[in-house]
Amino acid sequence: MGKLIRLELFNFKSYKGHHTLALGQSYFTSIIGPNGSGKSNSMDAISFVLGIKSSHLRSSHLRDLVYRGRVLRTATINGDGSANEPGTNGHEDHDGEANGEKTQRGQSERNDPKSAWVMAVYEDDAGDEQLWKRTITSQGVSEYRINNRVVSAQQYNEALEVENILIKARNFLVFQGDVEAIASQSPRDLTRLIEQISGSLEYKAEYETLKENAEKAVENQNDKLNRRRGINSEIKQYQEQKREADNYAKKAEEKDRAIVTHILWKLYHFQRVMEESGAEIQRHQEELKEFRRGIEKYERNLEDARKDQARVTRDVGKVEKDIRAKERDLEDKEHSLLPVHEKIGITERSIKTYAAKIAEITRERNAQSSTVEKLKSDLGVVGKAQAKWESDFEKTATQQGRQLGPDDLQQYTKLREQVNARTSADQIKVDASSRQQKTEEETVQSLKGSLDTAQWHLQKLEEEVTEINQRRDRLAEQIKATAKDMDAKKKELNNITSERLRTAQKQTELDEKLQEVLKTLLEADDGRRQSEKQLRMKETIATLKRIFPGVKGRIGELCKPKLKKYGDAVSTVLGRNFDSVVVDSEKTAKECILYLRDQRAGQATFIPLDSIQVKAINSSLKGMHRGMRMAIDTIEYDSSVERAMSYACGNSIVCDDLSVAKYICYQKGVEAKAVTLDGTVIHKGGLMTGGRGPGQHNSRRWEDTEVENLRKLKDKLMGELAALPKGNRRGFAEETLQGELAGLEQRLDYAREELKGLERNLQSKKSETSFAKKQVKEVQPKYESKRRELENVRQGLARYQQAVAAVEDEVFGQFCQRLGYNNIREYEMQQGSRQQEAAQKKLEFTLQKSKLENQLSFEAQRLQSTQERIKRIEERSQRDELLIAELESEKETLQNEIDSLNASLELNREKLEEARERQARKAEVVAEQRREVQNRSREVDGTLKAVAGCEAEMQRNAAGRYALLRRCKLEEISVPLTNESAGLEKLPIDEILQEDPDRMDVDEDPDLSAVQLPAVHDYGIEVDFDGLSERLKENDDDSIEEELQDRIGSLGNELDKMAPNMRAIERLEGVESRLKGTEKEFEDARRQAKRAKDDFQAVKEKRFELFDKAFSHISEQIGPVYKDLTKTSTLPLGGQAYLDIEDSEEPYLEGIKYHAMPPSKRFRDMEHLSGGEKTIAALALLFAVHSYQPSPFFVLDEVDAALDNANVAKIANYIRDHAGPGMQFIVISLKTSLFQSSQALVGIYRDQTANSSKALTLDVIFERPLLEQRFDDEDGILGLDIKLGPGPVVDVD
Repeated sequence: MGKLIRLELFNFKSYKGHHTLALGQSYFTSIIGPNGSGKSNSMDAISFVLGIKSSHLRSSHLRDLVYRGRVLRTATINGDGSANEPGTNGHEDHDGEANGEKTQRGQSERNDPKSAWVMAVYEDDAGDEQLWKRTITSQGVSEYRINNRVVSAQQYNEALEVENILIKARNFLVFQGDVEAIASQSPRDLTRLIEQISGSLEYKAEYETLKENAEKAVENQNDKLNRRRGINSEIKQYQEQKREADNYAKKAEEKDRAIVTHILWKLYHFQRVMEESGAEIQRHQEELKEFRRGIEKYERNLEDARKDQARVTRDVGKVEKDIRAKERDLEDKEHSLLPVHEKIGITERSIKTYAAKIAEITRERNAQSSTVEKLKSDLGVVGKAQAKWESDFEKTATQQGRQLGPDDLQQYTKLREQVNARTSADQIKVDASSRQQKTEEETVQSLKGSLDTAQWHLQKLEEEVTEINQRRDRLAEQIKATAKDMDAKKKELNNITSERLRTAQKQTELDEKLQEVLKTLLEADDGRRQSEKQLRMKETIATLKRIFPGVKGRIGELCKPKLKKYGDAVSTVLGRNFDSVVVDSEKTAKECILYLRDQRAGQATFIPLDSIQVKAINSSLKGMHRGMRMAIDTIEYDSSVERAMSYACGNSIVCDDLSVAKYICYQKGVEAKAVTLDGTVIHKGGLMTGGRGPGQHNSRRWEDTEVENLRKLKDKLMGELAALPKGNRRGFAEETLQGELAGLEQRLDYAREELKGLERNLQSKKSETSFAKKQVKEVQPKYESKRRELENVRQGLARYQQAVAAVEDEVFGQFCQRLGYNNIREYEMQQGSRQQEAAQKKLEFTLQKSKLENQLSFEAQRLQSTQERIKRIEERSQRDELLIAELESEKETLQNEIDSLNASLELNREKLEEARERQARKAEVVAEQRREVQNRSREVDGTLKAVAGCEAEMQRNAAGRYALLRRCKLEEISVPLTNESAGLEKLPIDEILQEDPDRMDVDEDPDLSAVQLPAVHDYGIEVDFDGLSERLKENDDDSIEEELQDRIGSLGNELDKMAPNMRAIERLEGVESRLKGTEKEFEDARRQAKRAKDDFQAVKEKRFELFDKAFSHISEQIGPVYKDLTKTSTLPLGGQAYLDIEDSEEPYLEGIKYHAMPPSKRFRDMEHLSGGEKTIAALALLFAVHSYQPSPFFVLDEVDAALDNANVAKIANYIRDHAGPGMQFIVISLKTSLFQSSQALVGIYRDQTANSSKALTLDVIFERPLLEQRFDDEDGILGLDIKLGPGPVVDVD
């Protein structure tokens, strides 16, 4: 095999311009370089030139592979992608022209290269070079060239396949991250990898298509076979049914003749009874005319009495309405009065509270006023004492003064001058000390006054704080008690409100339920308006139940639809049998009929359970369509009346809609009565009737029992509503509580407001107290310090004075002895002590006055603040007094209105009593007139009862006649008619005759009912009774009815037992013709299935052969490869690895498990191996895969990223051992231990100046003296420290 010599790149990704990556003459080349230099872009270049898609090249589009670099704003771009500085000209390159472009001022435009290409130079086995080149433009268009000749992509791939470079398999490229993906891939993914390598993946789509076609062909063959078998079985069945149909037709004709005879017999006797009843009614009508004339006078009197009673009743209603309105107004006024009472009480309590506060604060103000007056008095007393002392001092000084003579004064002056001369220094110190002492004494006295004042102020403030705290505690207790009362009131109010809401909710629920019940009753009554005759019939049935235990009840009462939607349909199915009475035996039925005749209580149809002829239900109808069901299955009933229900329902079916009914009757040919949910009917003969007639209200009669339950529920709900507590009493209590709560809230607000004021006052007092304490704390040390300084000054002054005194005693000794003084100081003291005493006294008076003035100012401020508080409270009290006056006025107005309403109510009640008395008298008059009318109407009632009996008899027979004729029309029974008669088609199907007991009742005029015959329509139909025997005409006993019914029933039973398929003949012919077509279709399907199976088997074998060949080779190679990668000197056997196939017959459909067991370790699944162990296992699999149809070179991109140095060394040794002719390894790596073992190095670095990746090649396979050199360029281009053997360094750029 050949090898890859070099790569040439032009504007590809990070390589700007033209670059050459020389791979040298070696078979083991490492591409190295720092991160971000463009190493992996060389891998992308190899993949690109070999035709790999852009999705594998870390780009979403091919145009992203064109170089896009950073260009200066004023530079120009050459054809090779280089940039020129401003002012220079571009130069031409062999693959492009200068394409410079100047940019305008203020713009930032760039002109990137428009195309890129990569060319791989490949040397084949013959030593010839092949140039494979792929070009891409910025628009994403590719061009392929082989030896500078443009070829198509397919030709390009075919040329590569000649050199065993399989692009689809990609078994010669291992991209960055592929190793980790292979190590963690699932068994299915490994199967797909081997399919790609083997080429069996190309047959996957064809395999699946042919497999699906084969399965469909087999399924089609089986379907045709089943159809053929089914048709054969149908032919046998229809041949048997044909014989049964012929016998059935003969019996059916005989039954039809028996039915016609029975119908003629009933019609004849119906006609006879109608004519007799009509004559009887005419006779009674003549009698009624005479009776009517006699009672007209009394009826007019009764009508006049009723009018008078109605007028009086209206008057009573008006008065009652007026009373109710006034009672509501009175209740509203009384409710409005409650909040006024509560507000007055609350406001009065507030005024009392204000008065107590004013009294308390007034006492405080009086105490403060007394203190102010006392301070003013003390200040005046001090002033007077000071004036008196000054006067006394002057008098004393005048009286005690003693003067020296002139000689003595002269001598005293000379001696003082001598003393001054000798003690001048000490005298200066004495004077200075004296002045300092005076100053210090004044300072000390001032500080002492300030300290006393601050301490007194502090004491007062602390007393006030204590008092405020006590008031605050009392107020807090009051607030707490008020809040507690409020909580209790709120809880009580919530309970009352909740109870009221629950009661209101309960009342609402009961009202809603009552309205719903009333609405249901109204709807029920809408369809259940019953005439007096129907009510009498119900009462008659109830009487029959009491007299005859065997009476079960009416059909409509004994069954009920399972679902409400079946109501109309079931009512239509039951038809005339809806009101039929079910009895236990024929004997009971006859006894009931005799009772009805004797009592003239009307007529009824009876169904005896012991003798009724019930047709067997055709079970084949069940489940024929999901939208239909047997009528008997739609009702609920007791098992004891099952025969009656089966007789009434027969084989009738209920369908969801008309389309289902048409499908069953017309398409399926079912001969049964089909009724839809809305009442539309398709009869056995195919006749269809629809709409809603006047008699179709039977569906509401299902609810007779429910209506009775609804009435009971209505009474219960009304009782519960009446038992609910009245809302007026609860509303009064609720409003009272709301008023009390409003008062408590107002009281609480006032208390909280006062508490806030106390809190603010307390905070202010605390601030003042803190300031006073701070003041005491600041003044106390100053006072102590100044007092100590004063003592020091006094001690120094005493020393200086002693020195001066010694000199004075020496100089003034004789002078003082002569004058009689102990020393000169006694003389001077006598003259100077009075002045000092006076000064000291004045200072004391000044300090005392200052203290009293400060106290007076403070107390005056407190007094002013207290007076302002009293003023604010008095203003609130005055405001509440005005509010009380307004409320009293409102209260008086409301009370006057209440009194007026009470007086008006009393008058209305008196009027009501009078009106009710008049109403009672009128009611007595009406009752008297009604008794008169009733007494005279008894004869009329007897005659009317007789007429009603005749009418009922006539109507019953007319209804029976109509029902029989209607039956004949619907069931297409041919009844003989006279020549003048109209045809049965003139008979309406949906119209119910007036004489029909199920018709909708209307109010009748009693006069008309007395003089007119009931309207009976014969629709022009006259039956020909000539064919009826004389025995049947003369006898209408039940024995004849039984005889005719038995005949019909026996024939019907025979027909029911036969149950033939009447369409068997025509269906037999159709089935035989279908059999021929099915035979031909089966043969075609069998041939098609064999052909599809053969095609599928061929593709299956081809796919299996390719896959098995690749799998066998890789499975054989994986063990030795893994052993070579894992063996060491200590573990020369290495590890074990093998592939485990899950499906040996079709391995490509299931997964392939890859197991690797590192040396000296037990077996574990692949996911439990370490990262390095997974990488080694994945590389072993890659090398084994590559060994199958190996390409001439193998490119690995950073496969050693997760390996330690020991495993990297193993990989390097394996590559070095297997590198050689036929196997070229190109490895991109950052691991020194890997690329140091390579035979050539390609260094990739980033030229920041050119903003491009560049390459350096070092080929070390040529022999030369071993050199220890550093492949470390000066500028750190590669950033790697490499030790290599001999070999030249080639800079291809």
